[in-house]
Amino acid sequence: MKQHANALNNCNNKINLLDLNPKDLYYFLNSLGQKTFFVKQMMNWIYKNKCDDFNKMFNISIKTREKLNKQSYIFANKFIEEKMSSDGTIKWITSLNNQKIETVYIPEKNRSTLCVSSQIGCPLKCNFCATGQQGFNRNLKVSEIISQVWQANKILKEKKIKKSITNIVFMGMGEPLLNLNNVVSAIKIMLDENGFYLSKRRITLSTSGIVPALNQLRNMIDVCLAISLHASNDKIRNLIMPINKRYNIQLILNSALKYLKYSKSNRGGITFEYVMLHGINDSNENAVELAFLLKKIPSKINLIPWNPFLNSNFSSSNINRINIFANILKRKGFTTVIRKNRGNDINAACGQLTGKITNRIKKL
Repeated sequence: MKQHANALNNCNNKINLLDLNPKDLYYFLNSLGQKTFFVKQMMNWIYKNKCDDFNKMFNISIKTREKLNKQSYIFANKFIEEKMSSDGTIKWITSLNNQKIETVYIPEKNRSTLCVSSQIGCPLKCNFCATGQQGFNRNLKVSEIISQVWQANKILKEKKIKKSITNIVFMGMGEPLLNLNNVVSAIKIMLDENGFYLSKRRITLSTSGIVPALNQLRNMIDVCLAISLHASNDKIRNLIMPINKRYNIQLILNSALKYLKYSKSNRGGITFEYVMLHGINDSNENAVELAFLLKKIPSKINLIPWNPFLNSNFSSSNINRINIFANILKRKGFTTVIRKNRGNDINAACGQLTGKITNRIKKL
């Protein structure tokens, strides 16, 4: 109720309807004297028709439109720049008061994935990630998360790209669980049949393991969970991921197991992401240790070749070493995938997002 009250209080200064999840939108429209069915009508205009002008909503009375214009508005932050990779990946940049976030569209044979950001920068400072090295500015609002999906859908339609967005991953800039309420509200819009109407099995939230928030998440939303593990023991993880000193591997795994118990989205198990760093976490012993660590957790392991960025001292494991590592895990019975590098020629690959503009990016 507190969140609903806050939403209504914001009406004094006009409220962006993209900041409201379906329940919040109901409370707001109800305060204007509208019935329940009007929520569906409004969401259809916003999310199906991409309409951001109340005056163009022809089946809504003039009186109601006047009320809406007086107390609210619809605004989706626009992409200001675009860059396309040789592999078809597209990176878009959004400017938010001179700070920038990145959104990445990844087309594949049977699906198209949109990688969205949840924060400007990231406070976790993982040593192997360019986003973490740039520092943290702030959490994104619900509307700023939703705008990424809104604008991507709109541009893909304008470009007449047939592969519309089928999957959304919270793997862009930021740690989603440090922006828990806004991320969950955005996901509720993505799931709603009058919103983007995606299956909960097609939305993945990737986290480095913020244990208190992960414990809360299971009571808030059911989506696919990906854990950014990247190490087979606490000693290595402490070295490359400072957050591990607060929430160690065992605490994270215990919390993930609890989420799995209540989740229907993760029937195939939780995805564990593991960036392959030469000489740090890629030995045969590390593979065996990782298998032992995850032996009681239904899981899929994504091995990610490390993607370089400026002023980093890391290097990626070579493909032979990655294959050996993967084969050890497979022999231990784990579904193991070596992730393809997508968009690294435009700095759009995993761990490369910084929001920085280059001269080669196309202005929109």
